[in-house]
Amino acid sequence: MLFVIDGLGFGGAERSLAELLPGLAAAGIHPTVACLRRRDGGVQDEVLAQGFDVRFLPQGPASRIRALRRTIRDTTPALIQTTLAAATFAGRFAAAGTGVPVLTSLVNQSYTPERMADPHARPTAVRAIRLIDGVTARHLTTHFHAITQAVKRWAVDTLRVPAGRITVVERGRDPWRLGDPGPERRARARERLGLPPDAHVVVAVGRQEFQKGHRFLLEAMTEVVAAHPSAVLLLAGRDGAESAHLRAMAARPPLDRAVRFLGHRGDLPDVLAASDVFAFPSLWEGLGGAVIEAMALGLPVVATELQPVREVVEGDRCAVLVPPRASRATASAISGLFADLPRAQALGASGREIFLERFTLQRSTERMIALFRRLADPRPTTPPVEDALEVV
Repeated sequence: MLFVIDGLGFGGAERSLAELLPGLAAAGIHPTVACLRRRDGGVQDEVLAQGFDVRFLPQGPASRIRALRRTIRDTTPALIQTTLAAATFAGRFAAAGTGVPVLTSLVNQSYTPERMADPHARPTAVRAIRLIDGVTARHLTTHFHAITQAVKRWAVDTLRVPAGRITVVERGRDPWRLGDPGPERRARARERLGLPPDAHVVVAVGRQEFQKGHRFLLEAMTEVVAAHPSAVLLLAGRDGAESAHLRAMAARPPLDRAVRFLGHRGDLPDVLAASDVFAFPSLWEGLGGAVIEAMALGLPVVATELQPVREVVEGDRCAVLVPPRASRATASAISGLFADLPRAQALGASGREIFLERFTLQRSTERMIALFRRLADPRPTTPPVEDALEVV
């Protein structure tokens, strides 16, 4: 197996790959990881420490493709998996003509109107990427792995990929790494973070980019703090294009005493365990790995009503869903959970049930291994990939 990925950094795709690799090795699948760039922090050191074959490609599209083609020749993989746009383009072009099947993981709903509204994006570049993606998807890709049904539908509608070439396998997370929620853990985590025992704590996780909708959450927190003066917002995630704007917003009262920028955290499960509500104000998503981690820790979720998110939280089973950009509705949802502890606890318990039913690492790994093996062996099998693996 050859995995081609942008880097081993902080995102959900990187975390998912890092947790998948040991399971592959245990199943007798020997993975090689080709990265377009080195990353400081994230899961890179973790993967390297486990002894996996990680190769860093040179800069520049042409150089990357040539280096990746040499890697294909040297490792003779049975299957190539690509994730994220730049890595996917490099993998597709490098594999062309080699006879090695290419599997692309679809992890987001890119090219949406919200994406085009990102003030930090260049619409011309996004349209060009969409064109290249669509053409190479249809002609240089064997099969697709989508992390939600919503992403599959998006790929069919936007990239014009036949539905039969897309298999849905949801992401998973390791429950042992995340640990169990509980009052003792909550108290210890709050003490380490310097949070009062009676604080009303909201946590949001994600790089500070327009996509993640943090600016609308900060607007909502102004109203939350007015209703609950002890409210605190923890923003966990590395800096991005929105950082300067967010810090300027947070410097004004009453947010100046209520918002904490935590940066990237190696102890994120404990940060979640210390919190009361998980906020997910994203404007577009493919699934939201942070959501399933919050569900694993028994947190009630307040999230924007995006189809992939609705699919993950099963409607209102463990979350309060609000429209995108709706700061007032977000504030009302968060304050409502603070004021109704039994409801918050019931949503959190339901979220943990969903996680254990659908999103454990073991379940996801088993399904991905089955997909890899079927694609690497082109001989006819019964049942076919789609029937055997499709999430209903």
